[in-house]
Amino acid sequence: MMWLTWRQFRAQTIVATAGLAVLAVLLAVTGPHLAHLYATSGIAGCQAHGDCGRATANFASEFRGSISEVLAFVGIAVVYGAPAGIGVFWGAPLITREAETGTFRLAWSQSVTRTRWLAVKLGLIGLAAMATAGLLSLMVTWWASPVYQAGQHAGPDTSLSLNWIDPNLFGSHGIAPVGYAAFAFALGVTAGVLIRRTVPAMAVTLVIFAVVQLAMPLWIRPHLIAPVHAATALNIGSLTTEETSSGGRMTLIAAVDQPGAWVLSNQTLTPAGQVFTGPAPRACASQTASPQACTASLTRLHLRQLVTYQPASRYWAFQWLETAIFVAVALALAGFCFWRVRRHRLS
Repeated sequence: MMWLTWRQFRAQTIVATAGLAVLAVLLAVTGPHLAHLYATSGIAGCQAHGDCGRATANFASEFRGSISEVLAFVGIAVVYGAPAGIGVFWGAPLITREAETGTFRLAWSQSVTRTRWLAVKLGLIGLAAMATAGLLSLMVTWWASPVYQAGQHAGPDTSLSLNWIDPNLFGSHGIAPVGYAAFAFALGVTAGVLIRRTVPAMAVTLVIFAVVQLAMPLWIRPHLIAPVHAATALNIGSLTTEETSSGGRMTLIAAVDQPGAWVLSNQTLTPAGQVFTGPAPRACASQTASPQACTASLTRLHLRQLVTYQPASRYWAFQWLETAIFVAVALALAGFCFWRVRRHRLS
């Protein structure tokens, strides 16, 4: 049975291995240059006195617009896209191919039971899917490490303020892609068991996986661990946004002094605890008043800044939690597939 599974999965194995090899060579060739750029930028030395603005700005100027920046986006896209491809091209056809061709009847008429037939297929290919995603993530994480190390010390004006826990980047590194791959593969198999047609099962798998990937960072991940709430006096000098409308309404947003954190909300509050919306002080609404007068007027309002965030130190806690969730769902889907195959006919 294992030999037969290998024969059926041989083409996918060759394609996946070739893709991993090409990416590994590309990253191995360009990675040392990126590491050298980080080493010579002075970022490592600047951490002792805490002033890394110039060093990170120099690194950013060399990185932006280079082939390394293109490869960084390619790596993120590949790691995000690999689980979806696994679910669509490995998971969805696994059962539908047997149902459409009728070959499952021959397999079940031999000494191999339905349970063993499905267990070998799910076990071998599922492990291969997780290993593929894990290797992709490992390679991209190793290659991009200098960029993220620089981003942790970058100021808002360097356009390189990257962090591992950012929701747009979180799933492209660490062990989370392994969980995504397990879930996508099991989802594809489940869709195939229920729909029993390859193309519709592939489409359903892709849609559901995309929806889940959007729902996780938007509605689920922020609540896996209770966020931190930090309230401090508003630093007028750190304002990044200051807008005044014609109706006197005013919006103030200050920079967040939490390096590498995932900021969920950043609000400016009045002393009464309400979100500050104005009215704007006369000195700020006037066309003739000086910026210093506006700053003094805002200072007298005694505004506060309330930041809700997930610290960078929770990155691995989120990685393990999210991976465990997706693996658990994958196991539940696999269990459903076993029940369905054992209790129902495929055609």
